[in-house]
Amino acid sequence: MDSIIFDLDGTLWDPTETVVAGWNHVISRYKGAAKEVTIADLQGIMGLPVPEVGRKLFPDADEEIRQKIMDECCDMECLVLAKQGGRLYGQLEEVLKALSAQYKLFIVSNCQAGYIEAFYEYHQLQNYFTDYENPGRTGLSKGENIKLVMDRNHLTSPVYVGDTEGDMKAARFAGIPFVYAGYGFGEVSSHDYVLERLDGLLELF
Repeated sequence: MDSIIFDLDGTLWDPTETVVAGWNHVISRYKGAAKEVTIADLQGIMGLPVPEVGRKLFPDADEEIRQKIMDECCDMECLVLAKQGGRLYGQLEEVLKALSAQYKLFIVSNCQAGYIEAFYEYHQLQNYFTDYENPGRTGLSKGENIKLVMDRNHLTSPVYVGDTEGDMKAARFAGIPFVYAGYGFGEVSSHDYVLERLDGLLELF
């Protein structure tokens, strides 16, 4: 193994308590076109591509309104997270510091452009990561973005750490082992390794 590629939401942090008020502020401007969301709602869509999030949270809104709501929520999310951050799992910085001494670390998330940068800006953890990618920048699926990061960084034997079925499928698409973050938001049908807590990575690797 030469590297570890991480999902973000449900794997490295939980941002939902920070962003829920921002989402509902945006939604309130659309006069009943969509209902307010809860923390549980947001936790339930973590890891999904942005268009799928819109369809799941706002099924009754027409496509144009749904897209406007999602665009504004995504913009609000990045602004709020850059100023307030999210809840980091475990001893995240200590874990990253230990792992980065031995492996190259990366983030590939199904988020909008600016989201990973907001995570970096508030928590100042960017020095532990070599590269990152998301569909907001590339328009690609998570599996394709994993392969993109692998190719441009010349990785030969990475693993992917994530918490959802989509993460598992993305790792399978990229042809690399999947480490299931069992403490996160989702459930998976298969995995190569499982973590009960984030610092279990130090024991696993």
